[in-house]
Amino acid sequence: MSAVCPADVPIESTTTVVIGAGLPGLAVASELSRHGVASIVLEGMGTAGKRRSVMTDSVSLTERSELLRLLRGYANSHCLDVRPSTMASKLSRDPQQKWVIHTEQGILQAESVVLTDCPQNQVRRFLRGLGLSLGKDLRTSLKSLGLYLVGVADLLTPSTREIVRQAKLVGDAIAGGRMLTA
Repeated sequence: MSAVCPADVPIESTTTVVIGAGLPGLAVASELSRHGVASIVLEGMGTAGKRRSVMTDSVSLTERSELLRLLRGYANSHCLDVRPSTMASKLSRDPQQKWVIHTEQGILQAESVVLTDCPQNQVRRFLRGLGLSLGKDLRTSLKSLGLYLVGVADLLTPSTREIVRQAKLVGDAIAGGRMLTA
């Protein structure tokens, strides 16, 4: 493992890395925490600006803001590992089929990765960059790789309810997989 990276680069291992510290990422981290699954939440991927939600409904905005406030409180009170200033710069897979996430602070290794709040076409481009070509059922194909999507859509931002539903499903899938392999 140290042959892949310089000796002075710190390497951390965790069960799951969540990329995106917004509503979808914190919802997933909270679900994982409820299942006793360790995770690290990073601010996002790369240096590009975050995609902005397209919501004009004031009720949806208020609901989303309130839920985000509650999730941040949960993260603080349960000491979740949220790294708001850390960006993932590169993702790859090692020979043991673990995810390797490069950041400016070091390297993270994880059994699973959750990508949040990015367009599906960006996810497909990312996968092609890894040499992976997946069929129409993107989510099922990704699950087999330990890669999950929450808050990812083609054109419109998913509703708050849909994001929470996705986070719950992903938390259950990751926790269920851990129980089967443990």
